[in-house]
Amino acid sequence: MPRDENLEPDPHPSEGRFELSLRPRRIGEFIGQEKLKRNLTVFLKAATQRGEPLDHLLLYGPPGLGKTTLAHIVAAEMETSIHVTSGPAIERPGDLVGILTNLDAGSVLFIDEIHRLSRPVEEILYPAMEDSKVDIMIGQGPAARSIRLDVPRFTVIGATTRQGLLTGPLRDRFGIISHFQYYDHDALFEIVIRSAGILGYQIDEEGARGIARRSRGTPRIANRLLRRVRDFAQVAGKDRIGLADATAAFEALEIDPLGLDDLDRRLLRIMIERYKGGPVGIDTLAASTGEDSGTIEEVVEPFLMQEGLIQRTPRGRCVTELAYKSLGMPVPLEG
Repeated sequence: MPRDENLEPDPHPSEGRFELSLRPRRIGEFIGQEKLKRNLTVFLKAATQRGEPLDHLLLYGPPGLGKTTLAHIVAAEMETSIHVTSGPAIERPGDLVGILTNLDAGSVLFIDEIHRLSRPVEEILYPAMEDSKVDIMIGQGPAARSIRLDVPRFTVIGATTRQGLLTGPLRDRFGIISHFQYYDHDALFEIVIRSAGILGYQIDEEGARGIARRSRGTPRIANRLLRRVRDFAQVAGKDRIGLADATAAFEALEIDPLGLDDLDRRLLRIMIERYKGGPVGIDTLAASTGEDSGTIEEVVEPFLMQEGLIQRTPRGRCVTELAYKSLGMPVPLEG
């Protein structure tokens, strides 16, 4: 049977793939998101006791917080295979039919960016999620007829950064909806210590906390910074990462103690110097910075808002007093 390029079976996601090597394999190894973990552990245990697939699961939250990792963990805990695809990859209803008819009983279908599924594709997914049925059309024109096929019971895990873009009928078909929060410094510290051990590099507590503070509440960024700090320490002939080594690396990477990078500071400076602190529309900011508006809205803006550096208003984005102070700029007098 020819390989469906929209479908990527991945029963053992970490074998032979370095990018996935830092990912935890079991829910007990997953750090942070305590409330989400507690509830999911109950759901997994109940489904296992009944001998049934887990109910369909929707994971939403900012990028880099562990949605894909948790999907692989669910498959591992249920001792089943996981098939990975994404909303943009499923262009036609026939693509989804091919995926669904190739699933094994009890397997997990992980759909990243599920909010980008087209409406015709969603219509195929509804009966598959609810009744384990797939409707396909045979022929064209007056001779066309619909055939309903049975598919094995399976679990859809959808991941999205923008839950509001999901259609109501699709969202309502998920029995479990879980929200990922940004991580606190203590959880990120644990992640850095764990990842350093996997990478085989020693790190001091102060060095690990320095990385955690600059990780923007995001494990993906914490692991990326750890790798880069390790590179600097390795080239400098250090076999252990200390606070001084981490600080030197961050200066070279232009990442300040708040975790702001060059794009963050550039956006704040543009708002202050060109637009007197705002309000500024997202399209204006995109044009001024040369960045895509989606990048600003989904990657840059959430962290700046979380840190209290910008605010959203009905008229646009505005900087706060803290933004002026973080850039070392004088706060303008009111009036």
